[in-house]
Amino acid sequence: MNKYTIANLLNLHETIAAELFAGKTYPWEVLPEIGAFIRKLGASLPSEEYDHPEETVWIAKSAQIAHTASINGPAIIGKDAQIRHCAFLRGNVLVGEGAVVGNSTELKNVVLFNKVQVPHYNYVGDSVLGYRSHMGAGSICSNVKSDKKPVVVKDAQTQIETGLKKFGAILGDFVEVGCGSVLNPGSVIGRHTNIYPLSSIRGCIPADTIYKNQGEIAKKLPE
Repeated sequence: MNKYTIANLLNLHETIAAELFAGKTYPWEVLPEIGAFIRKLGASLPSEEYDHPEETVWIAKSAQIAHTASINGPAIIGKDAQIRHCAFLRGNVLVGEGAVVGNSTELKNVVLFNKVQVPHYNYVGDSVLGYRSHMGAGSICSNVKSDKKPVVVKDAQTQIETGLKKFGAILGDFVEVGCGSVLNPGSVIGRHTNIYPLSSIRGCIPADTIYKNQGEIAKKLPE
């Protein structure tokens, strides 16, 4: 599972939440700590750069927030981020610099690294999305198993018990998820990987690949 560690998935220079990942091996280990971390980090943010409209909400002055968006704390909205029409941030949400949260997109207990785009009808819960990752219209992170048991991360013959009943997906840097795709609980996708539209993802998908279907994953050719 070394391919799916924090070091191999995420550029911690592209988030103000780098401290949250310190001392951990896998990205999903941060999920239970997001809310408390946002409260701590928010209290340290400079007032000349961030507005503080509610007790646990901090919004960069350069961010663009639609009047119809709903933002519940704890939440931090980074510099130059866009929170568009009817976006719903349910709490425990950290939106990175230059990120886009689009119309009717719902976020809950997530860290979006800088430049992430979830721009159209996305649901992202209990997840971490790496630098410049993008979810196509209607793609979602399913975060609870149908049997309600704790999520297990699976890669071929290797399995890791997370102990988490709610765990959506981890997207490495520069991941592209096609429109209408479902990332089942515990999905982990390596850096620079593309997911075909209308895919149903389970388990771990290697870096630098193109996911076509469960039995067909092609290696990307060098550019």
